[in-house]
Amino acid sequence: MAEKQRILIVDDDENIAELISLYLTKECYETRIEYDGEAALNAIPSFHPHLILLDLMLPGMDGYQVCREVRKNSQTPIIMLSAKGEVFDKVLGLELGADDYVIKPFDSKELVARVKAVLRRYQQQPAAASGAAASLEPQGKYVKYPDLIVNLTNYSVTYKGRTVDMPPKELELLYFLASSPNQVFTREQLLDHIWGYEYIGDTRTVDVHIKRLREKIKDHEHWAISTVWGIGYKFEVR
Repeated sequence: MAEKQRILIVDDDENIAELISLYLTKECYETRIEYDGEAALNAIPSFHPHLILLDLMLPGMDGYQVCREVRKNSQTPIIMLSAKGEVFDKVLGLELGADDYVIKPFDSKELVARVKAVLRRYQQQPAAASGAAASLEPQGKYVKYPDLIVNLTNYSVTYKGRTVDMPPKELELLYFLASSPNQVFTREQLLDHIWGYEYIGDTRTVDVHIKRLREKIKDHEHWAISTVWGIGYKFEVR
């Protein structure tokens, strides 16, 4: 029998937390509820969640701080929950490493769908040992440039001979751009191709992910992730 996927719910509103747990338990997920950020961080090593649902407005350590702490040593997917619907709040959450952002009040079916979508992306990314990359020629679906290999089959990125930890959406965005060198894509096209038509978000999501890619993958003398002002982005090969 397959192991149930574990979801850590972090919300100081007991009613909302219990309701979310009920939704997810019906979908055969194992859940655990914590009501503050510090308790959530303490629970992660023993519970080993496959996904974290993280409210922003928590007592003591807020959701942004919790997300920052988790991202120091883990790529566990995080969906932020918040009554704040401002673009600034969404962008800040994504910049800190969140994988999605759901605004309260939310529809139960939408929340479950987003959980499934994020988990589906991470299931495609097998655990990979960090450190020196293997010298063997990559297998499967990949693109290769000097000092860069993006492999969509095993969801790995090798940059200058080392494996780079990268969430699925960043990797998919990099792979999509690098698969069509020098072709310009608008932000709307990238949203449609990478996040899908069902994604409820704005084009700033693309900008945030490009920014995070550039922090991990610096421009090379032979290639770069380039901004085409007023239009979008391209993977420029020189």
